[in-house]
Amino acid sequence: MLVRENIEDLYAGIEYMQTPGVAESLKLISREGCEKIVKLAFAFAQAEGRKAVHCATKSNIMKLSEGLLQHTFEEFAPQFPEIEAKHILIDNCAHQLAMRPEQFDVIVTTNMNGDILSDLTSGLTGGLGFAPSANIGNDVAIFEAVHGSAPDIAGKNKANPTALVLSAAMMLRHIGEGKAANEVEQAVLVTLESGVRTGDMIGSAPQTSTTDFTAAVIRNLGKRSAVSPPRDYKKVSMPVSPPGVSVVATSKRRVVGVDIFVETALAPARLASELTEVANAAGVRLQMITNRGAMVFPSTERGVSLVDHFRCRFIRHDEGDLLDAAIHALLEKIGASHRWMHVEKLQEFDGKAAFSKSQVK
Repeated sequence: MLVRENIEDLYAGIEYMQTPGVAESLKLISREGCEKIVKLAFAFAQAEGRKAVHCATKSNIMKLSEGLLQHTFEEFAPQFPEIEAKHILIDNCAHQLAMRPEQFDVIVTTNMNGDILSDLTSGLTGGLGFAPSANIGNDVAIFEAVHGSAPDIAGKNKANPTALVLSAAMMLRHIGEGKAANEVEQAVLVTLESGVRTGDMIGSAPQTSTTDFTAAVIRNLGKRSAVSPPRDYKKVSMPVSPPGVSVVATSKRRVVGVDIFVETALAPARLASELTEVANAAGVRLQMITNRGAMVFPSTERGVSLVDHFRCRFIRHDEGDLLDAAIHALLEKIGASHRWMHVEKLQEFDGKAAFSKSQVK
């Protein structure tokens, strides 16, 4: 079972062309979203009698965004001592799914990761035609097959209805009709065990139409699978979202610097020379410049092909707070000679840096 956050992450769709040749997409991960999806994953595991939950992230690289899901998962896991909880890196998770999928029970992950893994896991079971899904919100739930509209076979009575029928069973269970859900699932299993096959299961061999497959499922209602008996499902304890705006409280915070993204064709050394003068006049120091994620100032041995998009980091000289007025003044000085298109405050929350520092030497 794959439990995927389905609102935020890169799917928020917040994108910009920062220069004519450089695009930006904002990856937004919230504590609220992480809590909700983690609690839901454990709730489903409890309801279905699952024994383990894996949290799959790329937190070794995206330590703050993907790391937020990992840390939230590790915080809440002790509340479910009967369930084994493990963190796994998303690339290793995909690798392990291809090699030994039986080791997984429930996987919880972020939106983009979940989109990719859901297709992978449906492929492991035979294809998208077998994969049901549920989109569960605070007030509304939508149940649908994982696959899209399949326009190449639309209207040809060839589609595999298994995913849609099993999505309906998930809906029945969600509204408390567990017995009816079990009946539907058992009928689908009996149909498959009897050898009835749609085209996606057998290729060019004689195949059953969508309507005939569905009719077989209906005829098999009330029968029991010889392979997989009905399971005892408990009601899912849905996490409750608090009313109002979710806020993570801090006791102390300060702005220690600012990242300003600049568009220029200047070489890094020349840009650094000009920005150093600007920084000194504004009461900050230029700490580093990166291009496509790689440090190009101060000088390093790492060579990269350059584009006209530089991230320039300015830091306060002292332990004080970099005020908005100082940032405005710095932007005005930079803007007199260069195009800038994006600004990020470098903040500390409760004494801990709230920004990535991996590129700093």
